[in-house]
Amino acid sequence: MSEPTIQFDEQIGRQFVRYAKMLAARGYVHNTLGNMVIRAPHPDYAHGLAYTKHAEISLEEMEIENIVITEVDSSKIVYGSKLTSIGHNLSREILRLRPDIQATIHVHDDSIIAWLGSNPERGFPVLSLDPPFVLGKPVHCVPAHVDVEADVSSVASFIADTNAVVLIGHGVTTLGRNISEAYHRLNTLTAEVRRCILAEQLAGQRGERPQYREAAEIEAMYRYADRIIYPVSASDVMKD
Repeated sequence: MSEPTIQFDEQIGRQFVRYAKMLAARGYVHNTLGNMVIRAPHPDYAHGLAYTKHAEISLEEMEIENIVITEVDSSKIVYGSKLTSIGHNLSREILRLRPDIQATIHVHDDSIIAWLGSNPERGFPVLSLDPPFVLGKPVHCVPAHVDVEADVSSVASFIADTNAVVLIGHGVTTLGRNISEAYHRLNTLTAEVRRCILAEQLAGQRGERPQYREAAEIEAMYRYADRIIYPVSASDVMKD
């Protein structure tokens, strides 16, 4: 039986490079680690195909010729020749388990690593309105001793309930129904962490605590997230 024909989609390629440069401009890219994945449908692959950057080059340096295409069910390269990094395993597993997700972004954000490195137990409190509406679901933290890139077997236990996975001491992976949504979720999470750091510093100078939002309010915002981000009406978006 002959191998399926794989044609490189130039539109996806241009979109990939555009967002790679945007991530670099935001200061998320430090080295060859960190990556993106965009899923493309294909009639011969139940979970589609994964466009991603090969190893050995950073998102900041890459061009369209540095994109390879892999299967989602395995790391097999179906277009291009160079291998992906080990982190691609996590993105593939996310795509396999979440058919609603079409793109992932994985970076090593300084603020997130520092925030959880100083106190992993506190997780991600919420100061502003943005995160629950944009993220749509709570952030999931993976303990530092668990390597979900080398062994993805535990991903199924949590991935349905989150759109942002933080590997403590490592980095963050955001999920999106398209690459734009994954990008917005990343920016929202990193911005909120910077706000929390600043709020802790300012409140600490006065011997006080920041005014984080209550759990019930956050849960209510999650319920109306899609209506806020993708409104069909300009009013009454938070009424049942």
